[in-house]
Amino acid sequence: MDTSTARKTDMPEICHRIEIKAPPAKVYYALIAAPGLKGWWTGDVVAEPKVGSIAEFGFSNRSTLFRMKIAELKPMQRVVWECVGDVDEWTGTRIIWEISAQGDASELRLTHSGWRSKDGWYGTCDLTWGELMYRLRDYVEGKDPGPYFSGTA
Repeated sequence: MDTSTARKTDMPEICHRIEIKAPPAKVYYALIAAPGLKGWWTGDVVAEPKVGSIAEFGFSNRSTLFRMKIAELKPMQRVVWECVGDVDEWTGTRIIWEISAQGDASELRLTHSGWRSKDGWYGTCDLTWGELMYRLRDYVEGKDPGPYFSGTA
């Protein structure tokens, strides 16, 4: 079988994994609460930890705005966001955060799936998610990195 055509229907996904020296509850908080999200991602966050709510992540004075539907919250284990706008390449993608206890620490896995192709923002987002995972880890471990994006610049 020609492997170049065997997986054409598969959509690309971004996957990252990191160990965090903190319990799952602290990791979970950093993913569901606006203060936690502001501690490592962007300073412009409007989010409520409620399934069905829409979280907003603003960049460059909201010239770029990501709207994420909170699709699933499984305390201390899993958070799922569905991108509902406003960036076309992200719309329809899903971001899945999976947390597992590893002794006194946690393992966090990120899967950003549903990309239509590896063109456009895919490569930049893959790299940025990798950087953000380290900032998230530092935030949860108490190193206070601050947001990667100020939200205003």
